[in-house]
Formats: sequence, structure tokens, C-alpha cells
Amino acid sequence: MISFACGESVKPDIHLLLRHSLTSNPPHFCWPKLLASAAISKRYLIIPTLIFNSIRTPMADSTSRVVSQPECDGDAKSENVTPCFTEIIVIRHGETEWNADGRIQGHLDIELNDVGRQQAMAVAARLSKEPRISVIYSSDLKRAHETAEIIARSCGDLEVIKDPELRERHLGDLQGTSLREAAKSQPMAYKTFLSDRSDQEIPGGGESLDHLYERCTSCLQRIAMKHRGKRVVVVSHGGAIRAFHRRASPHRRSKSKIWNTSVGILHLSDKDKWSVELWADVSHLKKTEFLDSGFGGDKTSG
Repeated sequence: MISFACGESVKPDIHLLLRHSLTSNPPHFCWPKLLASAAISKRYLIIPTLIFNSIRTPMADSTSRVVSQPECDGDAKSENVTPCFTEIIVIRHGETEWNADGRIQGHLDIELNDVGRQQAMAVAARLSKEPRISVIYSSDLKRAHETAEIIARSCGDLEVIKDPELRERHLGDLQGTSLREAAKSQPMAYKTFLSDRSDQEIPGGGESLDHLYERCTSCLQRIAMKHRGKRVVVVSHGGAIRAFHRRASPHRRSKSKIWNTSVGILHLSDKDKWSVELWADVSHLKKTEFLDSGFGGDKTSG
């Protein structure tokens, strides 16, 4: 692996597309099997034909970090994912009326509202520019599946595979209530919901955070193993996506809310290593007035 300081001059021998992250200092590049062919001349590094792995530039308002690509024997073309990991693009579903009203959904099957459909079309337009998406997975709940279908139509009518393991956390007696009402109407469930203990199940058949974590991360690991070396889109829910972040960064809690149709990128490697490449990015919604309207996606996700 070779790193270039931000101000260093780099001169290509033929054509060198040098894409770097403005938030990474210094930027890092994947350098498979090319060290021997590089020649250094005074102030310039002369490099025979070279195409870098995709280096992503997170938006300035996103909670994100750029992790250098794993070194492995693979094609380093920007449109490909190297065979030693799977790239998972995780998307939260679009907005529902219950999101807008602050009502807790959990496993209840609520469809998108008009705002949510516009958000889904915006993220679909963004993902249509992502090269070589192989397949789309989705929670089987309507709000996620409809989001996934809108994305699929923009990406060449890709297959959408529904998987109930990607559902939101089951929130027991809280489902169907607003968070404002829950403190009085369901005090035990409300207290459990806001507890920092991850092993507590919510009264009324609800899940603990530990159960949610095991269910969702095991599902994502299976998807990654099945599509090694591919780029896959997964449409899920705020609670599930927060569990993904906890698995990838166990010592670094996400400070960002998972907005409706926010984009995250995870790399899952052969060695069972997860890394966060991009997180909670909503740059595709910057031209809309809908960014702050959805409820959930943080500790109150449901």
C-alpha cells in the first residue's frame, strides 16, 4: 500500500484517473502488484497504466470514514468489487405516514406515503449511477419492499429478494402507539424501549436489542457470503441498520440518525471483517424539503 501526501505531484504515464477523498489525509490507494513497475523521477511519481479501486468521497455532513481497500488478488477496476469482500449498500426505507406522525411501527406493515415515494425515487436515481449492482435484498415489510422495487426499476429491473430477517425490531406493546403516548399508555414497554440494557425484551412479544443484532447481522453475513466480490443493495429499517453499524464498528457508536433513504456502504470480507465506507449519507435529498420529516432512525427507531 502506498500513500500520497495531499500536496504531492503525481504525473501519469498514459491516463491516470486520480480520485481521492477530501476527508482522508493522506488519501490511501489500493496498489495490487504494481509496485515493481513504478518509477520515481525527482518530484514526480511516474506510473504505467493504472486504474484505482473506487474511492468514495463522503458528504461533509455525513458521519463516515473511508477505509483503505483490502489488498488481495483481484481486478482493481472501479466498477468491480475485489473478490475478497462484498460491498453492501444499505438503505433505510422511505417515509411513511407513521414516520411523519411519530407513531411506532415495528413489525406492523405500513406503506410509503407520497414523500417516501419521492425519497425512494431520489435514492434510486443516485443508485442507478452505481456500476454493476448485482441484486437487491429487502425486508418483506411494505415500506422497505416498495422502496426496493423503485430502486430496482431504476437499476435495470434488478431482482428484489424479500427476507423477513431484515425487518425492523419487534416492539411489542409499543407498536401502533406514538412515543408521546407510550410513556403513559405502556409505561413498562416504554421504560424497556429506552433502557441501555441490550438483553431486555419489550413486553408484548417484542425483541431485545441483542436478538435484533443477531438476527440482522447473521442475515447480512449470509448475503455477503453468497455474493462475494459483488455489489449488493439491502433495503431495511433504522433499528436493523444501526445493528449493522454496531457490528462493523463495535467501539464507535454512530452519532448520525439513519434518515429515510439514507445511504451507507459496508465492506464484508472473507475474514469476517466488516468495515464502514460511508454512513448516513443523504446528499440525494438535499434538493427536497423532506430531509427532517421522518421519525425514527435513532435510538427511538421503530
